[in-house]
Amino acid sequence: MFFLKLIIRNAFRHRLRTVLTVVGVAIAVMAFGLLSTLVGLWYLGVESSSATRLVTRNSISLVFSLPVAYKDRIRQVPGVKSVSWGNWFGGVYIEPKNFFPNFAVEPGSYLGLYPEFILPPDQKAAFLLDRRGAVAGRKLAEKYRWKTGDQITLKGTIFPGEWPFVLRGIYRGAQKSTDETQFFFNWNYLNETLKKTVPRRADQVGFYMTGVSRPDQAAEVSVAIDTLFHNSLAETLTETEKAFQLGFVSMTEAIMVAIRIVSYVVIVIIMVVAANTMAMTARERMGEFATLKTLGFGPWYIALVVFGESITISMVGGFTGVLLTFPAACWIEAELSQFFPVFNISPMTIYLDLLASFTVGVTAAVFPTWRGVTIGIAEGLRRVG
Repeated sequence: MFFLKLIIRNAFRHRLRTVLTVVGVAIAVMAFGLLSTLVGLWYLGVESSSATRLVTRNSISLVFSLPVAYKDRIRQVPGVKSVSWGNWFGGVYIEPKNFFPNFAVEPGSYLGLYPEFILPPDQKAAFLLDRRGAVAGRKLAEKYRWKTGDQITLKGTIFPGEWPFVLRGIYRGAQKSTDETQFFFNWNYLNETLKKTVPRRADQVGFYMTGVSRPDQAAEVSVAIDTLFHNSLAETLTETEKAFQLGFVSMTEAIMVAIRIVSYVVIVIIMVVAANTMAMTARERMGEFATLKTLGFGPWYIALVVFGESITISMVGGFTGVLLTFPAACWIEAELSQFFPVFNISPMTIYLDLLASFTVGVTAAVFPTWRGVTIGIAEGLRRVG
């Protein structure tokens, strides 16, 4: 108990210096946790992808469409359980900054392929019956204060014009990691409008979603689908949903690596700052260390005092940083939901934050401990300040 009290008193002897060091560690740990979470969430779509869902798109690029007639031929492929289709709509709400994922989909089959989107039965029935009906995620509806029955108008970018919808349902995610910021509506509404306005763009889809019975059938079914349309005017590329998501993630792989490096650099910088603080503290106490040696205290006791003080300061900063991470994550999720629909701090991130804090404390104490342990009694007593 006496030893612990000594460490705490030493740690807060120079309060301003200690407080500034704690704040520095807290900010570094918070930044490290947020950046680590950001990198992890970038791959969340890959990790949450279903092993029984396949994505079929134009083999040239996703921006090129496929004939809607392909759906009947895909259904005939052995192993295919269900087929849905849709288009990336790319509309904005009121003004360009109000952007969120929105799709035109075939309602019944699409909802069947995504059981993680939980929609009340009455809302689902209303959505299926209304050609202009739409469904929004819970977080999206909360952000814009939508409720079922509201009329929502999106301004088209890929499909120009104003597109009015009636919100027939608000889905929630089966898990915390489920994206609750999407907006989707009936593909037939889009297609019938295009037939009247731009006939050449009608009866075209951007992608097909295919459900297979078992994950081990994915490769075989993918090859079979692409073989069907080989040498056609619109050849296809079919891959698992996970591979499809990885294709997008790979485009930003260098950015993610850079962010991860920055998170480590932040920890290294605060480690240097903490080491400087502890070096100043040790230099001021050389006379005290010499006095302790005179009284019979060995090198291990001095080492424990210095390490204890350094670890105490860094861990106080670490716990403070962890506590600050949660409100910061809530702010990011609320303000940047179009980029990070889910921003949950995982237990592993918290463990890494505390481990980083402990590492900073231990590393910062190495040199001051060596100086305190190796200094001679006479030399230490001659030092002032």
